Amino acid sequence: MEESEATESTKSMEATEEVSKAFEFRQCVSILKSTGKKAKSLRELRDILSTSSDACIFHHTYQYFLKGHILEYTNDFAHWAGESLEERALSEQLSNLDPYDFKEMSGVRNNLLKIIDNYLKSFPEPREAIHGDEFYFNESIIVVFPVGVRVENLAQFLIAIKYVDSGCIYYHFYEARYRLGSGFDDFSLWIEQVLGKHELVEKLKAIDPFMHSIEGIREHIVDAVEAEVRKEMEVIQ
Repeated sequence: MEESEATESTKSMEATEEVSKAFEFRQCVSILKSTGKKAKSLRELRDILSTSSDACIFHHTYQYFLKGHILEYTNDFAHWAGESLEERALSEQLSNLDPYDFKEMSGVRNNLLKIIDNYLKSFPEPREAIHGDEFYFNESIIVVFPVGVRVENLAQFLIAIKYVDSGCIYYHFYEARYRLGSGFDDFSLWIEQVLGKHELVEKLKAIDPFMHSIEGIREHIVDAVEAEVRKEMEVIQ
């Protein structure tokens, strides 16, 4: 190989390595798909839930925060129990379920059923939802696409995280926990593996995904990253 060709090859390899170290923001949108099933009572909910598809359960649990619902609850089942059935004790128990504790959707389903079954033992005749306020079982198709924003350092990341769409925050902070199956989100993983900012990673991992809206998550990430960037600037000065 001639020297010029070797030089070009080296440059190409370096460029590829640089791109791999960059963080590319992606966004997801949810396209709703009705199953045609609905429940007006807790027993009906339980029966349909027992045979619902994994995609249906995923939609009503993992994707709850993508819909911008009430923070008092953490999934659609808890939301319906609290708002439509006015069964506050049940909604609290359902909200305590963390879907990220389970590697398989069957684990989420079984624990939801267990909570409902135990509740029905203590309260065998819970109230029904009024007409028009039934629980509608849905699935969704998730479309993921790049948004054309790529960052290579923490300062660039800070600017981007302030302005990307909320769908980006959901995809990289919430959806990644299920996709990666490691308890990490995409932001923490990149900052850990590429930037080596271990203390910052611990701060991001400490953000409770169930205690904040997506915009609240954004604010906490911005605060943590901004503090780190400020510290870096003080060291340089």
